[in-house]
Amino acid sequence: MKIFADYHTHTIYSDGKGTIEENVKAAIAKNLEIIGISDHGYKHMGFGVKHHLFEKMRYEVDLLSEKYPQIKIMLGVECNILDDRGNIDIDDKILKYFDYLMAGYHFGSAPTKWVRGIRNHFNNYVRTFNKFEKDYNTRALVNAMKNNDIFILTHPGDKGEVDIMEVAEASIETNTLLEINAHHKNLTIDQLLKIKTLDVKYVLGSDSHTPENVGNFDLAIQRALEAEIDFSRIYNARR
Repeated sequence: MKIFADYHTHTIYSDGKGTIEENVKAAIAKNLEIIGISDHGYKHMGFGVKHHLFEKMRYEVDLLSEKYPQIKIMLGVECNILDDRGNIDIDDKILKYFDYLMAGYHFGSAPTKWVRGIRNHFNNYVRTFNKFEKDYNTRALVNAMKNNDIFILTHPGDKGEVDIMEVAEASIETNTLLEINAHHKNLTIDQLLKIKTLDVKYVLGSDSHTPENVGNFDLAIQRALEAEIDFSRIYNARR
């Protein structure tokens, strides 16, 4: 089995430690065919990419694509899911710069409704889960997939409990890949076991924050194997 692409990597444009070129060189060293640069969306209050820098990132990726023709370099973004209506931090001004969109829920995202959003962040952060919060989190992920053209839903359920069956069914309906993340625990083995009979399509993501971890899928592969996931359903894997 070969994992040929890593779509989830971060750089110094957000909270990563390496440059785009360092991530590219690391991907080449690991014989990847595709490397995706996917820094955090601009409405992450802690380390989102500044809105005006996405054009610069696009220019840099295009230059590096000429310099390293042996690998396909793609520019993505890990958008923040901002509320239960599924709003994400993307707009027409910057959409044109990206080859694909990913989306995930993060504590640092700026909510569209501050009182409700901050309460949701707080309850998820302190792990005081209840049905109300679980339903809110689930609606947020489901509506994000239904209302946006999302390629990958990142680490679903990592920061807040969700009904993974509802999320999985929505991913099938919208043709969205669910990520088995090597940096975070989700999808967990328990989640994978619950949805393994559904026609879900997965993707392995390193979620690397250093060049050294680009293409490091070990923990994600371990969970997929333990849950006995058919690797033909993993988008970036081939026999």
